[in-house]
Amino acid sequence: MKVKKYLAPSMSEAMKRIRVELGSDAVILSSKPVYTSGFLGLFKKRNIEVIAAIDPVSQPNQTVSKQKTKRVPLKPELESAPDFNENKRASSDLLQEIEGLKEMIKNIQINSSGREYPEKLQKIHDYLTEQEVDISLRSQIMEELLEKWFIFKQKATDEEVQVWLEEAMFGILDKVENGKQGLQKKYINIVGPTGVGKTTTLAKVAAETMLKHDKKVAFITTDTYRIAAIDQLKTYAKILNVPIEVAYNLEDFKKAAERFSHYDYVFIDTAGRNFRNPQYVKDLHEIIHFTDEMETYLVLSLTSKQKDMEDIYRQFSAIPIKQVIFTKADETSTFGAIFNFIHAHKLGAAYITNGQNVPDDIEIATSSQVLKMAFGAEKFE
Repeated sequence: MKVKKYLAPSMSEAMKRIRVELGSDAVILSSKPVYTSGFLGLFKKRNIEVIAAIDPVSQPNQTVSKQKTKRVPLKPELESAPDFNENKRASSDLLQEIEGLKEMIKNIQINSSGREYPEKLQKIHDYLTEQEVDISLRSQIMEELLEKWFIFKQKATDEEVQVWLEEAMFGILDKVENGKQGLQKKYINIVGPTGVGKTTTLAKVAAETMLKHDKKVAFITTDTYRIAAIDQLKTYAKILNVPIEVAYNLEDFKKAAERFSHYDYVFIDTAGRNFRNPQYVKDLHEIIHFTDEMETYLVLSLTSKQKDMEDIYRQFSAIPIKQVIFTKADETSTFGAIFNFIHAHKLGAAYITNGQNVPDDIEIATSSQVLKMAFGAEKFE
């Protein structure tokens, strides 16, 4: 049996080398992460060390040239481990395990990206694709799962593989602050493009603040471009029995803020206009007095295209955004955009809304809640 050790930046890269040098009948004996030190011991680089084997007996007969060829030394990381036949014979248990690994290797499938995954991991990859998880993030997740798959000798159950997926996704979400951190400032500003449900979302958060935390709240609207928007917020204000002021300019805003100076929180509804027009964000500064006492939430609809979400964020990035509120979860079956956005911008989610009812139909976007919504166990049945 011929055994070789490979050092590669990823499991998929190692498998490519193995197929080229040992062929498709090769089996993986072991794999583990290794770290190489960088400059002064810092910036350690993570690699995968894989030991693969091939039984020469199973190889087709080849015509050997009589001309002797000079052996070209391999790179250190590709040097062969000692030949098993030159040492003692492998135990029967090891041989059985190798045969089992060979059978599993035959079941590896090739996905659309050209990478290979075992059948159980292929199911996960297909679901991530269906959920529109970005290809770079998807590859990162699958690399992590593939590494565990070989470490666990390819004997994991569907349930164990799903746990790996949840752990990988939780790791992405847990790098930022998700869920309601608590309203830490007096003025709560809600911004976003037209049609994402800003006014309804503002009413839901305000109602939660009143009913669950017994706080005194008021409304200011700067959405004077749509009469219907003012009427909508006035209706919510009447239902919740809270005061409301309309600000047409910066002077009106300052007067309204002064009037509500004794309130615990003041919720500000902004105009929903074409987010592609940079003038929209500039207009906000002419109407709203941005101070250290204000925190801003960006509202994004889960029915929007991923590229539109990215463009919206870039337009509003001139304003300090504390967190994102994702709306219309009830109108879509794909939630990959949440993970894509959080991973790309390292900006957490505060709430997820799933309907029009006030004060209901809103969930605090904890990492656990996002996972439950997007990757529930029933999704893989």
